[in-house]
Amino acid sequence: MAETGIAGYIAGWQPSSVSPQAADFARVVVASVAPGGPERAKNLLWAAGRLADWATGLGLDPVPEVLLHSSVIERFTAHAPGLTGVTRRTLRTNLRFLARAAVPALAPAEAPLPREHAKAPYSRAGIDGYLALAAAQPTAARRMRAAGLICLGAGAGLIRAGLRDVRGSDIICRSGGVIVAVNGRRPRAVPVLARYHGPLLASAAFAGTGLVTGGTDPARRNVTTPLIRALAGGTGLPRLDTSRLRATWLAECAELLGLATFMHAAGITCSQRLGDLIATLAPGSEAEAVALLGGQR
Repeated sequence: MAETGIAGYIAGWQPSSVSPQAADFARVVVASVAPGGPERAKNLLWAAGRLADWATGLGLDPVPEVLLHSSVIERFTAHAPGLTGVTRRTLRTNLRFLARAAVPALAPAEAPLPREHAKAPYSRAGIDGYLALAAAQPTAARRMRAAGLICLGAGAGLIRAGLRDVRGSDIICRSGGVIVAVNGRRPRAVPVLARYHGPLLASAAFAGTGLVTGGTDPARRNVTTPLIRALAGGTGLPRLDTSRLRATWLAECAELLGLATFMHAAGITCSQRLGDLIATLAPGSEAEAVALLGGQR
């Protein structure tokens, strides 16, 4: 359809679902942004008309500078009655487009924000190198604590407070494997990957009821720093990164679950919707988790 045809379509738009004043507003705003086709024009007209019909009922002036303000759009899409969730999201998308095109001063260009990517997991050889460095520490305490830190990170995915808070008594042989009983804000039982069982159980036995990574106060944020510093030895390995240890555990569990194969088959590239679906499902038993996550002894 030619541009004149689209302009004619916009000029002739006379909906029965909104007031004449709201329809006038919609025609003026949509004509100013030159939509690319009749279907696009129809969607924008409907969004602008619904917004204007709702807003004029509240006493707002039907001018773009007022109705296309982000606060008005957000209030409309959140609180206008009789709309489904999908409709609200579609309306907000179309109205934000109109605001950027018709009243650009109200919507300055968004500055790109950096995206934090997942840390790269360690290779198996890299983990073996760190375990070798741990075994070469000069005292038994340092050897046990360093090995415990590596195994809790790469073998159970623990990080920060979850890592510092683990006591030897929290590491238990149960359900056919080795379990770390995690306390704190998100208490849970984490199966330990099978190849970390031996060194982690040795570290737990050494710690007893004490903290596996050492110290007496797990709230002390630098309690693992001496261990990490000691594991940056002269073997060509970089300074140990506990975030990469967790990424190593996540990657190995994902491989065991066949997660990449599943997401490829499902055409999923973002995990947000997958997380929404998983929230409706009940997790398996502890024994099932041990078997599924490679934690059997």
